[in-house]
Amino acid sequence: MNLNFLAAMRVTRAALPKMLQAGGGTIVNVTSVNAFLPDPAVIDYSAAKAALWNFAKSLSKEYGRQGIRVNCVSPGPVETDLWLGSGGVADTVSRATGRTPADVASAATSGAATGRFSRPSEIADVVLFLASDKVANATGSNFTIDGGLITTL
Repeated sequence: MNLNFLAAMRVTRAALPKMLQAGGGTIVNVTSVNAFLPDPAVIDYSAAKAALWNFAKSLSKEYGRQGIRVNCVSPGPVETDLWLGSGGVADTVSRATGRTPADVASAATSGAATGRFSRPSEIADVVLFLASDKVANATGSNFTIDGGLITTL
């Protein structure tokens, strides 16, 4: 909760007075598909990311008319050390289950339409887009980038 929710909340609360003074601004939180895809293996992570998404949605309503936009990006598995590095998710699950890290990584993306992890640059591009004026009326939205992993509407 401290890392995945409270840190973002505290930074946001510290930045809001300056944003209000400046007449507006943009906040983009990185949540996760786990915010709406609960996983008993990472209950605390899923709950923290859901709380962050709820916080962002609430802020968008509270500060939208004051020129502050708040959105979220919810990645699925991303090609980073968190997933693929030594001690990462694939490695940790591998040790717990006896499967190879490659098999764990493959299973993580097997349900995605693209069949692959997202690249960090793909997530960064969505964050930059949301922070830009190109979508000046987008607020309170959540943008999922998961290669089609989530199949619900």
